[in-house]
Amino acid sequence: MSNRQTAIFTRRVRDHMRPAPVVVSPETSTRQVISLMSDRGATAALIVGENNRVLGILTEQDVVRRITFRASDNTPIQDLMTRPVRTVVDDDFLYYAISLMRRGGLRHLPVVDPTGAVAGMVHLDDAVGVASESRLGQIDRLTGETTLEGLQDVKKAQIDLADELFAENLPVPEIQSVLTHLNNDLYRRVLEGNLREMAESGWGDPPVSFCVIVMGSGGRGESYLYPDQDNGFILDDYPDARHGDIDRYFVDLAERMTRDLDRIGIPLCKGYVMATNPVWRKTVTQWREQISLWCRRQSLVALRFSDIFFDFKAVFGEIDLAGRLRQDITQIVKANPSFLRAMYEDDVEHGVALGWFGRFVTEKDDPDHLGAINLKHTGTLPLVESIRLLALREGISRTATLERLSVLRERELLQSDDADYLIGAYHHITRLLLRQQIKDFKTGGKVSNYVHPDTLTKREQDILIDSFKAIKRLRDRVRSDFTGDVF
Repeated sequence: MSNRQTAIFTRRVRDHMRPAPVVVSPETSTRQVISLMSDRGATAALIVGENNRVLGILTEQDVVRRITFRASDNTPIQDLMTRPVRTVVDDDFLYYAISLMRRGGLRHLPVVDPTGAVAGMVHLDDAVGVASESRLGQIDRLTGETTLEGLQDVKKAQIDLADELFAENLPVPEIQSVLTHLNNDLYRRVLEGNLREMAESGWGDPPVSFCVIVMGSGGRGESYLYPDQDNGFILDDYPDARHGDIDRYFVDLAERMTRDLDRIGIPLCKGYVMATNPVWRKTVTQWREQISLWCRRQSLVALRFSDIFFDFKAVFGEIDLAGRLRQDITQIVKANPSFLRAMYEDDVEHGVALGWFGRFVTEKDDPDHLGAINLKHTGTLPLVESIRLLALREGISRTATLERLSVLRERELLQSDDADYLIGAYHHITRLLLRQQIKDFKTGGKVSNYVHPDTLTKREQDILIDSFKAIKRLRDRVRSDFTGDVF
């Protein structure tokens, strides 16, 4: 285990959960469940349905409050279990599980795998034992009140945490993962408030199942301090005759969600890539048809939209909808090599900021950043785009850049040395970017993606040049793969 003071924010639930001691079907009798709990010394039982999905939970407190003297021994446990059940995914951060239990007054929290099947149980005492009192206070601040004012404070607390993690030399991709997770939690909490308000104001419950997705850097888990909103809705299919009523509900939800996210510090997307735009609000079938259409037309708009959309990840709602769509899209795109070539040709001008004789190419037009390098547009972006193209061609469903790189190396589609250089390049460039953003924030400047070469040490400049060279070699490889042009 790490001895870092902030280690609690990078540990995963899977490393601190226990096996679920009692797992039963909904038809199991109350007597059988209580007997199993007693025999195994369990303080809770999970009730699961099809595909081992959690339907409910029964705790010791439930036994005392609901069952003793109130129910027959033969009563099916589904009539007495607590539902719905809050769960965490085994890959979630441990601090998030702690916050859910502390906020909800829970002693147990079921853990599921990415498919939604039971993976185990995390206990409050186990989880809290990993954190110091001061860190529990920080967790409470990062996961504080769900009022807009409270969530604004949560967003501010992220900057302090990023600064601490950076000061402890945590690799920046791990910091990005934490920041992304915190932002996704803000999405979840804003949406829970929005849905509650809509129900109370007469809208009722959502008319069909849906999930909310984030795209771009958020979908890859690669957020910096101030990502804007790139979001959308995936709706379960419904009859065309119901479109008016159903879409009206989700338009209102989208407007509430985007407005509140903007207020708490996740700004509106200037390109209108948000669920308020019908382009980004569709049923599963409509999304499939849209992707197929983009692949056929290969227009500039279709290519730009695809660049944004293909890195999506579900952050709220019926996650299965996103999983099904991901499988379909992976197959559709893999079967359309001409579309991938068109994506490459649209991205071809996104080169690294390296000119003749290994000299940096710096900003000459923007008066606020003269002489600086946009390390996102001329650093990470060319790398991210190239790795995305290779991953899409190979049917790799992962979205994170480093994960895609790892799979490409495992399949021997990238030589090990080349992969190492690219991984090193990603780490170095993201570190320079985040350091500058933290500095900008602390000094009251505008947080951007620009870094001036004069602020770098000679060694940092040399590593940056080597990083650009590695990305350029990758771009040359991608050009050859997708166009056949070797010159």
